[in-house]
Amino acid sequence: MMRWTRLVYDAVATPQDVIIFAKGLNKRSGTNLPVSDVECVYLSVADGRAATYAAINAAQEVFRCPHPTSKDFNILNSSSVVRVSLAVATNKTPIPTLATYSPPRAPVKNTKMTNQSLICACTMVFNVAKFLREWVIYHASIGVEKFFLYDNGSEDELGPTVSQLLVEGYDVSSYYWPWPKTQEAGFSHCAAVNEKTCQWMAFIDVDEFVFSPAWAASHQPNHSMLASLVEPIGRKVGQIMIYCNEFGPSGHRTQPKNGVTQGYTCRRRSKERHKSIVQLRAVDPSLVNSVHHFKIKDGFETKRLPSVQINHYKYQVWEEFRMKFRRRVSTYVVDWKDKLNLNSKDRAPGLGVEPVEPDGWAYKFCEENDTLLRDVTRQWFGTEGSDRRFKMKWERI
Repeated sequence: MMRWTRLVYDAVATPQDVIIFAKGLNKRSGTNLPVSDVECVYLSVADGRAATYAAINAAQEVFRCPHPTSKDFNILNSSSVVRVSLAVATNKTPIPTLATYSPPRAPVKNTKMTNQSLICACTMVFNVAKFLREWVIYHASIGVEKFFLYDNGSEDELGPTVSQLLVEGYDVSSYYWPWPKTQEAGFSHCAAVNEKTCQWMAFIDVDEFVFSPAWAASHQPNHSMLASLVEPIGRKVGQIMIYCNEFGPSGHRTQPKNGVTQGYTCRRRSKERHKSIVQLRAVDPSLVNSVHHFKIKDGFETKRLPSVQINHYKYQVWEEFRMKFRRRVSTYVVDWKDKLNLNSKDRAPGLGVEPVEPDGWAYKFCEENDTLLRDVTRQWFGTEGSDRRFKMKWERI
């Protein structure tokens, strides 16, 4: 599928409306079609009959539509599957669609929210199975209760790795999301479908680890560590932002066998970018996000937490890093090979547009040695052998 091919690729029916995910309508970040130009079209696959309604919201690749009336749905559904699509004012023809429509299930009465998890994590993954155990085991130990993986067409051992984590008691689920350059939409989907399941959602990558230096005083991790970040901040805080420390290859030429936290210990001095932990009830109905943070509703505020950091193992050994040239997952970030935005913070400083290893890559991005998380995780998850090598809990037997 080409990046801007017009296509409705998913839809979610909520009790209030239908959330439609579509490519090719809003092509530039921050530039959206007027909602008055967008129509929602429910189609009978069998005979092409259709019912059309005005859209409620249109932003990025997310569109909100009203449910069809019971009368319209019964007519369309009488002999076939009902698909949902979009049309624009300049061309009333519905765009191609893969999304089917079913009315939402009636909510269970008197449902209690006591089973709602306090903190969950959501990420988009592509061929990261070899890193997944470390990321899940670490974050589960500090308070993440559920993990939602949006599988962007992985070709590795993701399935068996998730299955093994489930056997070990970790709550990890994988949602197939193969569409290219749809990370923002994937995060929007994750926020929308899990609002009743999770109170807070950390939107972080598998090479990113939330850490507070204060935790180094604890001999063991505990589930209250992340909770201590979100519970005392008040109901009006809808999002917390955490700055990232970006680690480099740290002299390695091959991938560290016992984990990124163990091998990558040299980083850039300045903090770059940020990621967020979002209170899902505070997310704006548009579901607009920049991957790094969400737009939140009026009445909520965003708080920065300077006492916490994200260790971002961004610049790994060259054989790993060069895989990034295959594609970028963000909708509005140019691919590495595109000769655009060459000074963007989304690029690696000094790296060109071809997957050619720069001289001295193994020692780049190394301005400050930082072994704190390595040392803490060795204490929490490691067993020291006679050769003084630490065997980590996430290493495969």
